Amino acid sequence: MNHLLEVAVNERLKEAFEGPKGVGSMFTDPNTAILETLKQLSSEEASMSVHGTTVAAHADHTRYYLWGTNEVLRNGTQPEMDWGESWRITSVNETQWNQIKDGLINEYFTLMKNIDSIDWNTETINEALGSLAHSAYHLGAIRQMVKAVKSSQ
Repeated sequence: MNHLLEVAVNERLKEAFEGPKGVGSMFTDPNTAILETLKQLSSEEASMSVHGTTVAAHADHTRYYLWGTNEVLRNGTQPEMDWGESWRITSVNETQWNQIKDGLINEYFTLMKNIDSIDWNTETINEALGSLAHSAYHLGAIRQMVKAVKSSQ
């Protein structure tokens, strides 16, 4: 059971962040996963406000959530988190935008390693599934925001 759960969580997280290879899959098409989508945006585009927030804020908030999950999976305790702080990004320059993307990549790959080595129990299952659901939600939000950003240019 645990092995099957680990494989399924890994596959869906990989789909959310890296996308499918070739044709579409459960919920993404090629070039529409989080990392590929963010790679296609400049810092100016990532800083454009869409309904009061930015793609940069969504990306950094997703990174922050993954960091929290990684802490729980490593240490068994929820770190103190300031959720409001994770939404305060209104604009980024190219260096800041690259740092956000690199930080998200780092937390994603750390999560994938953690999932491969955790002891599956109710808490770790909830953390892993929560990260998957949270990431999929923000992927959808980011994809919709990108449509607005690109259409305004």
